[in-house]
Amino acid sequence: MPERLAETLVDLWTPLIILWITLPTCVYMAPMNQAYTLTTGSPLELSRQSEELRILNRSKRGWVWNQMFVLEEFSGPEPILVGRLHTDLDPGSKKIKYILSGDGAGTIFQINDITGDIHAIKRLDREEKAEYTLTAQAVDWETNKPLEPPSEFIIKVQDINDNAPEFLNGPYHATVPEMSILGTSVTNVTATDADDPVYGNSAKLVYSILEGQPYFSIEPETAIIKTALPNMDREAKEEYLVVIQAKDMGGHSGGLSGTTTLTVTLTDVNDNPPKFAQSLYHFSVPEDVVLGTAIGRVKANDQDIGENAQSSYDIIDGDGTGLFEITSDAQAQDGVIRLRKPLDFETKKSYTLKVEAANIHIDPRFSGRGPFKDTATVKIVVEDADEPPVFSSPTYLLEVHENAALNSVIGQVTARDPDITSSPIRFSIDRHTDLERQFNINADDGKITLATPLDRELSVWHNITIIATEIRNHSQISRVPVAIKVLDVNDNAPEFAAEYEAFLCENGKPGQVIQTVSAMDKDDPKNGHYFLYSLLPEMVNNPNFTIKKNEDNSLSILAKHNGFNRQKQEVYLLPIVISDSGNPPLSSTSTLTIRVCGCTNDGVVQSCNVEAYVLPIGLSMGALIAILACIILLLVIVVLFVTLRRHKNEPLIIKDDEDVRENIIRYDDEGGGEEDTEAFDIATLQNPDGINGFLPRWGMPTERWEERNAIQTGCV
Repeated sequence: MPERLAETLVDLWTPLIILWITLPTCVYMAPMNQAYTLTTGSPLELSRQSEELRILNRSKRGWVWNQMFVLEEFSGPEPILVGRLHTDLDPGSKKIKYILSGDGAGTIFQINDITGDIHAIKRLDREEKAEYTLTAQAVDWETNKPLEPPSEFIIKVQDINDNAPEFLNGPYHATVPEMSILGTSVTNVTATDADDPVYGNSAKLVYSILEGQPYFSIEPETAIIKTALPNMDREAKEEYLVVIQAKDMGGHSGGLSGTTTLTVTLTDVNDNPPKFAQSLYHFSVPEDVVLGTAIGRVKANDQDIGENAQSSYDIIDGDGTGLFEITSDAQAQDGVIRLRKPLDFETKKSYTLKVEAANIHIDPRFSGRGPFKDTATVKIVVEDADEPPVFSSPTYLLEVHENAALNSVIGQVTARDPDITSSPIRFSIDRHTDLERQFNINADDGKITLATPLDRELSVWHNITIIATEIRNHSQISRVPVAIKVLDVNDNAPEFAAEYEAFLCENGKPGQVIQTVSAMDKDDPKNGHYFLYSLLPEMVNNPNFTIKKNEDNSLSILAKHNGFNRQKQEVYLLPIVISDSGNPPLSSTSTLTIRVCGCTNDGVVQSCNVEAYVLPIGLSMGALIAILACIILLLVIVVLFVTLRRHKNEPLIIKDDEDVRENIIRYDDEGGGEEDTEAFDIATLQNPDGINGFLPRWGMPTERWEERNAIQTGCV
C-alpha cells in the first residue's frame, strides 16, 4: 500500500511540476562578453530582475539558457507565452528590435520585436514534432544592423498524456487444444502508445481482460493470454470471445485505454470414442445378388472431427464371417457391408454378424477414458429368388475315339433348378461353338452324341458350350463349357518323312552308307513311334544294296559292292516297306531313287548324267547350252543384217530414162472398149511418183487388174 500510494502522489504532482517549469522565461542578451540569459517568473519579476542586472553591470557571462519548454496540446483564447528575450544593450529607449528565425518562426512561434516576448500561436503536438531549433538576434531599430551575434536556442514540446494505447494488429485470432491444462499459453498481444515513453507514465501500459473470464487470464505486463480453466471441452463450446484492455499511466485512474478482441478457438483432440446410433441393424438381400454388391451401411458417430473421428470397421463374430465383409468409407465415415460369397436361400435363410467400429488415431493422453471402440449386431435375411439352373460341374471333360460310330454317346451333362419349385430343364448346344454341327445333345437328359465322323489328325480338341434352360421360365438359363478330346486310333500307315533322293558314287566302296532315311506317322501312340523297315520279299537278295536299322528309329541304305557304272545303269529304284507298332499294325511301301554319279576322290558329287562323258573336261551341260544359245543368236543377227542390206541395194522406183510404154506385152484378150481407155492414166505412168495413188476402176475383173498391175510394176 505505501508504494501504491507513493506512485499515486507522483502521478498527481507530475503535471503541476511540469507546468511550473514551463512558466514564461526571458533571455537577456549582452554584447560580446554578455550572453542571452534566461530567467523564470512572472512578467513583473522579469522587469525587476532586468533593473537589478542593469545596476550590477556584470562583466562576466550570466547563466546561459539554450532551451525553452512549452506544453503540447495547449489551447486557449490567447497565444501562450513561451519566454522572453532581452539584451543589456537595450536601455529601454526602444531603439533595439528583436528578430526570431528558424523552425516555425513566424508560423508557429511569434516574437514581439520590442519586448522580445515569444508566443506559441498554434497548437503543438509532440508526437508530430518534439522540438524546434530557433535563432534570436538583436538589431538596430532604424538601420537593422546587428548589435551582437545571433544566438541559437531550442524550444522543446513537453509531452502530456494525450494518446490512448492502440492494438495495431487487432482483432486477434488464436487456437488452443481442448482439454488443455490450467495455464496453457494461448497467445500474446501488443499495444502501442504514441506518448513519450521516457517522460512520466504516459506510455506505461497495463493489460487486463474485460470479457472472457473465467476461461482465460492475461499477464498485466507481457500481455500473454493463458487458459484459466482446465479441461475446456470443444464439444461443449468451441469458440470464445475475449476483450482485452491496455491502459496507460500504469493503469491508474485518469489514464487512457484501448481495447481489442481475441477470438480463441478450441482445436479438437481425440477424447471421444465412436458410438453406433443403434445396437441392432436389419438388412435383407436377394440370394442372386452379384458378388461385391453393397448390402447395407452401419455408422458409428464420433463427436470429434477430422482424423480424430475416423474409425475402422470389422466383423468380429457371427455365422456369416466368411460370406460377408465390411469396408470403411472414408468420406461418409461409415461401414459398408458387401457380399463376399454366393448366397443360397434353400441352404440358409438368415445370418447374424457382430461388427466393431474403432478409432484409428488414438491419443494416449486420454486412453484412460476407456476403449475407443463400439460394437453393434447386424441381422441379414436372405430372400428367395428365381435362380437359373445349376450344372453338376463347372466344366466337363469328355473323351471319344476318332473311329467312334455316328450317334454314339460321348458323355452326359446334368443340371437342376435350385429353387423350391424345381422347374424341368432343357439342354441345347450353342451352335456358335459348334459351327460344323459335329455333336448333338438330348434336350431332356443332356446326353451328347456324335453327329459327324472325327479325325484326330485334323483336330484333337473340340470345345462346345451347353445351355440349360428352365422350361417354366425361359429367361433363366445357364451355360457350361464342355471340352471333348479325340483319342487316337491306328488309322494311318507310316511313310517317308520327306522326298528322299540318294546319290551313289561310281568310285564308292562296299558297305558305304548311301542315304539315311526316317519315317513319320500321323498317329500319336501313347508309347511313341517305333518303325520296322524291310525290303520287298523279291528284293531281299538284292545284289546291289542292303538296309540297316538305326537306334534313333531311322534307316541307313548301304552299297554292297563297288564298280557302279552310270553308262550301264544310271538310276536304281529300291522299294522299302515301313511298318508301325500299332494294333493292328499298318505298313506302306516307299521307293527310294538312287542315282549313280561321278565323284571326286573325296566323294564329292560332280555329275549324275550320262551326257557328261561327251562334254569337254570341266564343262557342264548348262554351260554348253548357254554357248549354243549364244551361237544361234549370233547367226540370226547375221541373217537379218544380210537381208536388210539386200533390200537396200534394189531400186525402189523406175529410172527416168526408161518409159513404161516401151514394155509392150502381147496377150490375147478382148478389149474392153472405153473401159480400157479409162483403166490407165498415162500421166500417172509418166510420173512414177503417182504410182502409189493409182486406184482401180470399179467393175474391172480381178484377173485383168492383177495382170495390168503386173505390167505396170514390170514383173511379167
